[in-house]
Amino acid sequence: MDHDHMNNMPPPSPSSSSMSNHTKSHMMMMHMTFFWGKNTEVLFSGWPGTSSGMYALCLIVVFLLAVIAEWLAHSPILRVSGSTNRAAGLSQTAVYTLKTGLSYLVMLSVMSFNAGVFIVAIAGYAVGFFLFGSTTFKKPSDDRKTTELLPPSSGCVC
Repeated sequence: MDHDHMNNMPPPSPSSSSMSNHTKSHMMMMHMTFFWGKNTEVLFSGWPGTSSGMYALCLIVVFLLAVIAEWLAHSPILRVSGSTNRAAGLSQTAVYTLKTGLSYLVMLSVMSFNAGVFIVAIAGYAVGFFLFGSTTFKKPSDDRKTTELLPPSSGCVC
């Protein structure tokens, strides 16, 4: 599939006088495969631009969005069960909506096909799960402690 000339339209002439400077600056080709480099657009037109510092900020933002989305996914507010309180239901819905929105922002960031953005998004989700979803930092509940202290059954039903 040839992506050089979408819709079989010839590329615009660079010396065309009818094209404004604004249009010329946004003639960046959208990548359809992963690429390395700091010259990319993520989420917003012109951001992060060509600056290395802004690209680093972009990577940090994508990383933090993924960590926060994972934190919200494992939030105790989402796991409250047995409550029929409308306020609890609204707070669960708000947290779920925020988590979903952040996850979509990370997904749209990855759709820039920048390999650095992809790596920090995956790293952000991994760090977020390690901190908030894995059993590494969780305190076992009291009922779990008592069942873990019991010896394994020997097969005898005495």
